[in-house]
Amino acid sequence: MKKLLIALATSTALISPALAQDLEKDELTFGFIKLTDMAPLAVAYEQGYFLDEGLFVTLEAQANWKVLLDGVIGGQLDGAHMLAGQPLAATIGYGTEAHIITPFSMDLNGNGITVSNEVWEMMKPNIPENADGLPQHPISAEALVPVVEKFNSEGKPFNMGMVFPVSTHNYELRYWLAAGGLNPGYYSPENISGQISADVMLSVTPPPQMPATLEAGTISGYCVGEPWNQQAVFKGIGVPVVTDYELWKNNPEKVFGITAEFAEENPNTTKAVVKALIRAAMWLDENDNANRMEAVEMLSQPEYVGADAEVIANSMTGTFEYEKGDVRDVPDFNVFFRHNATYPFYSDAVWYLTQMRRWGQIAEAKSDSWYDEVAKSVYKPEIYLEAARALVDEGLANEADFPWDSDGYKAPTPAEDIIDGIAYDGKAPNAYLDSLPIGLKGDQKVIGNEVQG
Repeated sequence: MKKLLIALATSTALISPALAQDLEKDELTFGFIKLTDMAPLAVAYEQGYFLDEGLFVTLEAQANWKVLLDGVIGGQLDGAHMLAGQPLAATIGYGTEAHIITPFSMDLNGNGITVSNEVWEMMKPNIPENADGLPQHPISAEALVPVVEKFNSEGKPFNMGMVFPVSTHNYELRYWLAAGGLNPGYYSPENISGQISADVMLSVTPPPQMPATLEAGTISGYCVGEPWNQQAVFKGIGVPVVTDYELWKNNPEKVFGITAEFAEENPNTTKAVVKALIRAAMWLDENDNANRMEAVEMLSQPEYVGADAEVIANSMTGTFEYEKGDVRDVPDFNVFFRHNATYPFYSDAVWYLTQMRRWGQIAEAKSDSWYDEVAKSVYKPEIYLEAARALVDEGLANEADFPWDSDGYKAPTPAEDIIDGIAYDGKAPNAYLDSLPIGLKGDQKVIGNEVQG
């Protein structure tokens, strides 16, 4: 736990009375999970950006994503580093129901899919090689198909881990498997295992426990954020086969989540928080990532991520190690500010909702306008831009760095930026769902153990 304990006399000397009076609430507690993409929170704390806004912040690591969400809903946490699917799922009533919003996206990319050494050796004969003898990337899940078939022929389920049912990791792992021809299974209102008709059995494992669970043989692979893919390489127990940057170039990752009630009751405080987080994201990416090693040292502290600095640096500093010694340049593996990473785009929200529908978490067909309405009820670019405007006016940010005229939707992601070669347009969610070969489309529903319609 990190806490600012500053006497009132000191705080009034540091913070202008006008600013202190404008804040509806100045003592805040934020939750996070021990992943490198919680970095904007750590940086905003360590660099004094929260304090600059008159905010006295406590950062508390949480045991898992459910505990974290419950803490925000229950008010024990004022906000948190969240899976992007959590505010959306809560708002539409999938799982715990609550209106959660996000005024700030925390990062792009940052995840990977790792398999055990045993599975890697079985996959390798199915993977083309470069001239240097190293595997060609990105590696398709087609290389995993014979492995899964062998497991099944021996009466063994092929198990993989992901971090939460509405996590990016669940959807990315499913996307990769389906793009290679493997069915990752469906959800239904009666069966929330996500394993209906599955070729590969996916289950929840908290991020820091992924390497140990893999080493124990409980799972044969997993999808997780850093540093837990690089930890498998470091420990010699697994091989990352694909990054999410290779799955979908510059895909959205975590968000900062607060309740709609908190934002309504504390508009000035909310804006101040977003200002501090934008500054932290800028610091993380400025001067071609010049501050990343300082960030690595920060995150390696036990109160934040607590992994070895060497492991965190493997991905945070613009490279990614696949097999031991196979280190490749991936300058955008972690993006915190470039490419409008912090802007909460509606099209990002719509993609998550399409994946919920694709796999049955949204049980029935929805209109394109429904996707748009839900996205706009959860993602709040207007709060973000108000905070950005204040930073520009204060000389702390550049006008050109923000998408002032955006309608909230990114330009469609071209086919060549996605592993299955299928383009994504957030304004046409149903057409997108229809274009995906595996998954629910149209009026299809999961009834019992099969897809009907």
